[in-house]
Amino acid sequence: MGSFALRLDVGQLPFYFPAMLIMCGVAIIVKVPTYYFFGLYRRIWVYASTYELRLITFAVTTACVLTSGVMLILISAGLILPGMPRSALGIDWLLSLVLIGGSRFALRTLAEQSAAPRNGKTRRVLVVGAGDAGALVVRELQRSSQLNLSPVGFLDDDPGKQKLEIYGVPVIGFVKDLDEALQNQNVNEVIFAIPSAPGHVLRFVHDICRLKGIPSRTMPGIYELIGGKVSVSRLREVDITDLLRREPTHINEEMIGEVLTGRRVLVTGAGGSIGRELSRQIARWNPARLVILGHGENSIFETLLELKENYPSLQLETVIADVKDKTRLRAVFQEHQIQVVFHAAAHKHVPLMQTNVEEAVMNNIFGTRNVVESAIEFDVERLVLISSDKAVNPANVYGATKRLAEMIVLDAARRTKRAFSVVRFGNVLGSRGSVIPLFKRQIASGGPVLITHPDMERYFMTIPEAVHLVLQAASMGQGGEAFLLDMGQQVRILDLAEDLIRLSGLEPGRDIEIEFTGIRPGEKMREELWEKDKTYEKTAHPDIMCSNHEDPLSSNELLATFNRLESLTSGGHADEIIAVLDEVIPGAAISETPAPDLTSII
Repeated sequence: MGSFALRLDVGQLPFYFPAMLIMCGVAIIVKVPTYYFFGLYRRIWVYASTYELRLITFAVTTACVLTSGVMLILISAGLILPGMPRSALGIDWLLSLVLIGGSRFALRTLAEQSAAPRNGKTRRVLVVGAGDAGALVVRELQRSSQLNLSPVGFLDDDPGKQKLEIYGVPVIGFVKDLDEALQNQNVNEVIFAIPSAPGHVLRFVHDICRLKGIPSRTMPGIYELIGGKVSVSRLREVDITDLLRREPTHINEEMIGEVLTGRRVLVTGAGGSIGRELSRQIARWNPARLVILGHGENSIFETLLELKENYPSLQLETVIADVKDKTRLRAVFQEHQIQVVFHAAAHKHVPLMQTNVEEAVMNNIFGTRNVVESAIEFDVERLVLISSDKAVNPANVYGATKRLAEMIVLDAARRTKRAFSVVRFGNVLGSRGSVIPLFKRQIASGGPVLITHPDMERYFMTIPEAVHLVLQAASMGQGGEAFLLDMGQQVRILDLAEDLIRLSGLEPGRDIEIEFTGIRPGEKMREELWEKDKTYEKTAHPDIMCSNHEDPLSSNELLATFNRLESLTSGGHADEIIAVLDEVIPGAAISETPAPDLTSII
């Protein structure tokens, strides 16, 4: 009736009253089922978004077209006066859109008003980053009254966003203007909402907030958010991994998808830091089956719970097994018909392996051989060994065993012509047995933090970053390559320790002392990712290099080496084992490294 009232003069309405009644009846018969079909009666409209607006527009348009069609048929049949104004049908669409959409979005508006904080303890929040993540954070803060956080402004380096507003919150400057904004806006807290930002940007923001005594929180990096959601629940205190993360790099999604999607994938060492992150990221690619294998039942169980929670439809199999047990491995490969293997299982704690030589050889060398031989026997298409920068000119048992493990994989690739390859990178932040947990324990106990030398440097990369590049390298492998990840610049261990102390709310040298224990014989001041006398080729990815000449031993020489090592490990001859490793591995100087002092770090 509203469309007739808007179209006609008041005196004309009685003449068209029968047509109005007929149109109302048609509208009820047509529109109610149509709206139900499109789900307009099944939604909670306090959470309405632009998607719901599009849905309403499409539903109203469909209903009005059907209603108009019926009315035109009735007019043609002579059941309605032929003089009925056709424009009333168009006006009906406009009124329906306004009333249907307006009534529903009014519920959202009322809900947002009622959710506004009602007490005087609201904390003023400055959001760094006016992109999608920052906008979603502000929206969540506006909706959640229990947080008592009120966004007062954005900082963003995009000139096109300056002086604009997002959800009523203005962009008040660039990131470099943070100091001034904190003073002018009376800010109580800063939220860093640029998941793709490199570590130096977050370091700048965090340092200013620390000096001003203003708490700051951040979102995880982009690789940590992969497969997850951006929301206030993901905000956390700034971590050391945030300060060292790099700008995210482009990956070839199609190549990785071809390797993983629909494949039966095995991850060994899936309970460890790298293995668990591999499992997380592989699960995103919808493999036909993901088999997670490890010898620690608790860590495998934790990995299982996390994957089941985030990927409930994933076909997931757990295997408690030791890679040293070849019979068990063969059964796993046969039962699950594995197509792709990521071999991350290894003993990696350098000082412990230096004093447990036989176990390092059994697990890292012979365990790798068992995995590779099982993969060959059961026609695995692709195998990737997770290796280490310590395999280059090794100065310790761990590095030497990883170098021989590389030789096993590369020799198998040469013999079988299969896509077996190696990915080599440096230290990952926060992995089990790494320097970060050790420093944290020393800080928690009041210090001192122990460092071998003030100029000691190491490569560092966050676990998600490393695994992201591992998957890209794996997709490139044709067989026999040793891929090397660009780890960026080496980081001084001293700087790392000082950052951790400051992140703990303390000051180095005042609250926590740093002591230098001295370099041990055979210890490197700087890590090496490749031998200086070798050339490495660029790949399609700027952060991945490749070498096709990493295998100095022939198959017969490898076999002879394994025979010697097997007899020595069974007899417990650690010194003789080290002599063999020094003999067969280029650049090795393991015998020069004495038994470690476990009270200091590598």
